[in-house]
Amino acid sequence: MLKKQVKRFLVIVMGLSLALTGFASFDVSHKAEAATAFAYGADIGWMKQMEDEGVSWVDDNGKPEDALQILKDHGINSVRLRVFVNPPSDYYWLKDGTTWTMLGYSDKAGVLAAAKRAKALGMRIMVDFHYSDVFADPGHQTKPNAWTNYTNTQLQTAVYNHTYDVMSELKSNGIYPDWVQVGNEMNSGIMLPDGSTDNFSKLTAFLNKGYDAVKAVSPASKVVSHLAHGTNNSQFKWWFDNFFSNGGKTDVIGVSFYPYWDGQPYWEITDELSYNLNDMASRYSKEVMVVEVGGDEKNPKDSYWTINDTIKVVKAVPNGKGIGVFYWEPQAHSSVLSDGYSLGATTEVSTNVLKYTTAIDAFSDAAKSSSSGNFVNNPGFETDAATQNPSGWTTWSNANDSANYTEAGGYTGSYRLTHWNSAAYQISTHQIKTGLTNGTYTMKAWVKSSGGFKTSQMFVKNFGGSEKNAPIPTTNTWTQMTITDINVTNGQAEFGFWTDANANKWINVDNVEFFKN
Repeated sequence: MLKKQVKRFLVIVMGLSLALTGFASFDVSHKAEAATAFAYGADIGWMKQMEDEGVSWVDDNGKPEDALQILKDHGINSVRLRVFVNPPSDYYWLKDGTTWTMLGYSDKAGVLAAAKRAKALGMRIMVDFHYSDVFADPGHQTKPNAWTNYTNTQLQTAVYNHTYDVMSELKSNGIYPDWVQVGNEMNSGIMLPDGSTDNFSKLTAFLNKGYDAVKAVSPASKVVSHLAHGTNNSQFKWWFDNFFSNGGKTDVIGVSFYPYWDGQPYWEITDELSYNLNDMASRYSKEVMVVEVGGDEKNPKDSYWTINDTIKVVKAVPNGKGIGVFYWEPQAHSSVLSDGYSLGATTEVSTNVLKYTTAIDAFSDAAKSSSSGNFVNNPGFETDAATQNPSGWTTWSNANDSANYTEAGGYTGSYRLTHWNSAAYQISTHQIKTGLTNGTYTMKAWVKSSGGFKTSQMFVKNFGGSEKNAPIPTTNTWTQMTITDINVTNGQAEFGFWTDANANKWINVDNVEFFKN
């Protein structure tokens, strides 16, 4: 009898051990997946309040559809949800005493409801703590009204308790955010004047309390420290040098990137964004992400390429430390917002009915290109439009370099490559890519042409086999060309466009791809 009981006990123990091992294995694989998947994200804080105020959305075919589902269908796999401490009951804020601004349902209950909605669609979640009753940004870091007279110690406790409370509510509903922002656009600090950057010791203590609360509830959630002006490397170095020297704790450095607010075309400042992200990742050994990006709703082409190039910049951060890009409120449109905010990614098709623009196609397109790995530098000829110099490309000519330039009128972006001259010319625009993995590749490009050339072609050569080329067709409408079965055997390839033309003959090129099959 005793032997049977001992045997039964051992079987139970072994069963529990196997079950626990199974759970552990599942948990590890889940974490690994979350750690490696790139976040194609959208901040959707306004969505539910807009719906309740009568706004609706249609899909690409004009059919009514859930606004979040449409985003998912366009490659968005993550959402960002802000949370305030005690927002006004009507969720509106008289910003600077002049402009009524929609806050969104961004208290604990609203965040939970939005998180459930996103989880039901299989989306990942970022929670963004503002530590204010209203929006926090470089010009507004207003202490919550209920905390106005708190001492330094009481503020630390309040930060911890507020963070812990919201995180615990999410956890009790089976929601464990992949990322949690502790503070929003903290260039000047948080909860001013107490958490000002004038006293980094106090500021860091507040932020560490938020960090500790997140980890106490959800250890696997990555804490994000977020500053605005993601191209300002000197400010980022100053801020994070002070933060870390005071014992600051974080997992990810987040940035905002708004060329529109900077008053510069995106192609003029993406290099500065890239430099800053690469520097943050290497200097502090942290992952980095763009947690806010946006573009003018009236210029969806530029918005598309702003998103596209931002994703490429983040993905190019060495050692896989670039982990995501989030568009801020893509479902919005100025016509349905009290403050006329115009950096959404929709157009108004009728009163209170919105349709997403082609801007959000950048997410699904980037996901597709990442799976194939586009090796082309500046495939849209966007970055040096002001100088008419196609950055990233090499030019050869018979003393007619001016026949090679960029100009407005791209297929999807703002600009395109053009070959043209008022006299006869020969010109080549090309790139040489080394370090390629041997295998089969494909080249694609969108083109237009006047025709009437001696020769005008897309080509690939010096890849270990015979040159492949295809004549550029005569067409006034954008047409996609493809060269297939490019068998790279020497780890490199040269690809580009060659034109031998009489005077006034032209070609246009945009959206060049070279990828491994």
